[in-house]
This record gives sequence, C-alpha cells and structure tokens, in this order.
Amino acid sequence: MDSGILKKIDWLLVFLILPIITAGLFTMKSFAPTEGTGNFFEKQLIWVAVSLGVFFIFSFIDFRFLKRTDILVFLFVLFSVILLSLFVLGYVAHGSKAWFNLGLLSFQPVDMMKLVLVLILAKYFSRRHVEIKDFKHIFISGFYMILPVVLVLLQPDFGSAMVLLLIWLGLVLVSGISKMHLLYVFIVGAISFALLWGFVFAPYQKARILNFLNPLSDIHGSGYNAFQSTVAVGSGQITGKGLGFGTQSRLQFLPQPETDFIFAAFAEEWGFIGSGLILILYLSIISRILYIASYGATNFEILFGMGIAIFFMSHILINIGMNLGLLPITGIPLPFMSYGGSHLLTEFMALGILMGMRRYARSIRRDDMRHEFLGV
Repeated sequence: MDSGILKKIDWLLVFLILPIITAGLFTMKSFAPTEGTGNFFEKQLIWVAVSLGVFFIFSFIDFRFLKRTDILVFLFVLFSVILLSLFVLGYVAHGSKAWFNLGLLSFQPVDMMKLVLVLILAKYFSRRHVEIKDFKHIFISGFYMILPVVLVLLQPDFGSAMVLLLIWLGLVLVSGISKMHLLYVFIVGAISFALLWGFVFAPYQKARILNFLNPLSDIHGSGYNAFQSTVAVGSGQITGKGLGFGTQSRLQFLPQPETDFIFAAFAEEWGFIGSGLILILYLSIISRILYIASYGATNFEILFGMGIAIFFMSHILINIGMNLGLLPITGIPLPFMSYGGSHLLTEFMALGILMGMRRYARSIRRDDMRHEFLGV
C-alpha cells in the first residue's frame, strides 16, 4: 500500500467522525433489539464497516474524470430516472414511497442524488466564474435542483427536497451570483406563495401547512413525535440518565429513536454535556471539510468541498432542529449517527471523493502558481 497516498487521507477528519459513529451505535445498543426490526446495533455495525471500506477505496482514486460534463450529465440523468422509477418499483415506508426493496436491504436513491447535485453544480459554477453574475445562471443551475426536488416532493419526502434546495442555495451564494438577482427570485417566490395562500389553497391545505410548520400546536396528532422528542431532550438535563436508562426510547414513547430521533434518544441518556460534545464534533467536521476545500486544485474541487459541507450542515441543522421542536418533522437522518445504510454510504462516498481530490490538490496548485507568477 502506498504510504504517500495514505498520508493524503485527512486522519483528523476520520478521528472526528469516529466518536459520532460510536455514540450512535451505543445509543442503538441501549434499546435494541425491538420486535419486528432486529438488532439495529449489529446491522449498523455492518454498514459502518462497508462505508469505511468504500471511503478508503475512493481515497485512492483520481477523481479528475468527474470534471467531464458528459459523465456528470449521465449521472444526473441516471439518478433522475431512478427517482422516477420509484413510483413504479418503490415501496412505501413512513408515508413516503422513497425506497427500493432489495431483499436483505433497502436503498433510498435520493441520498445519492444529493451527492450528484453537488458534483454537477460544482462543475457548472466552476466554469462560469467570470460571467457568474449573469441572471440566467440562477435559472440554469436551478433546473438541476428543481427536477429532483419535484420528483422527491411527489413521493412525498419534504426533508430531502429541503436538503436539495439548500445545497443549490448554498452553492449559489458562494459561487458569486448577484445577491440582488437572487433576491428577485425569492420575492417572486414569496408573492406566488401569497397568491396561492389567498386564492388557491383550501382550508384543509392551509391547516396541513400550519401543522407542518408548527407541529407542537397539535401534540395529540401531527405534533406527537415532536412533543415526545422535546420531552426526551429535556429529561436528559445536564448529565443525562445514563446509557440504557432513556425511558422515552426504551418504553417506545419516542418514535423511530434509531433514525429521525436518535439525537433525542442520545440527549436523554447523555444530557446537555454529551449533546454539546456531539455539536462540537459536528462543527469541527464542517470546519475541517471547508479547510480541505480551500486547498482544492481548481474551482471545481473547492466548490465540491463547499457543497459537501453544505450537504452535511443541512442534515445536521434540520435533524437537530426537529429533535428540539424548532423545525418541522421531515425524516432527515443525522449524519454518521442515525441508523441506515443509504445515507451512511453516501456520506463516506462524498468524503472519499474529497480525499481522492486531496491527493492531487497540492501539486496542481503549486504548478498553477509557478505558471502564473514565473511564466513557466
């Protein structure tokens, strides 16, 4: 094994992730197995091993081929077709037809689409940095976002649609597009929503939107999950109840404690101190990704790293926000911590690509600087 390549892996990033994975596994261990689900701990342990293997394999690949437009367009079309095929071949879980049943495991393709969206937007914006303030680039880049968003909303999966939108918005903001042009788009969107609210939406549709935005307004109905989550977080207090003593998850008051509400289950057992440490680790991971991105060989690598940071931040903020009752319940997993293979595999694939890009970043930057300043 090439020790030079191993040195290009950011081991600090890996060591920051491992405690979060461990926290998720121990939390699952404390209330698993449950009837009809099997042992979450053992299943997740397998997914962790597979995902780490993919991460290290990807770290050895030269990903400069991803700069080719034809490859990225192919990936975008492929996963758009896969999302479309869910309406025929997918199965319903938790009210959303977003999964393929592959026998021993299930697969949620929208996770991979998020990664593809980061790649294609990074490519699009990296080639247009000179003319980026042209108004048309908001709409052209928006097409890459709106197509998967529509397909995901029809499942319906509001959480993933929100993440796709935030990935686009984040990359638009860092790409240099005119903020005034972007403001015009939001004004048009706000006016359109106001007109729909006033003249199109029926009373029951308005009620659904209000319940979605403020689930705690109906704690015996749509807000039950959010209410139980806030109770779990609050009952942990400063030091928590201890591993295995989280009553909200063990007595099944807290729904889906292994996926959507694993942060609440963890907070109940480890309290404010444990939750604070998890947040510090997440902040450190995002900072490390942005640091690696800043040394990208070209704008493409830099924007890709920023896009991955936005992808993780979106998941973290939405998941923890809904666990605290501050945001609507959307079914978004918490990176590296929630149970499930699709999202974990995608997260490590994204970081593996980042490590693969890191292999050639330093030498190319040096060559570019020599050419720019010395003319050789």
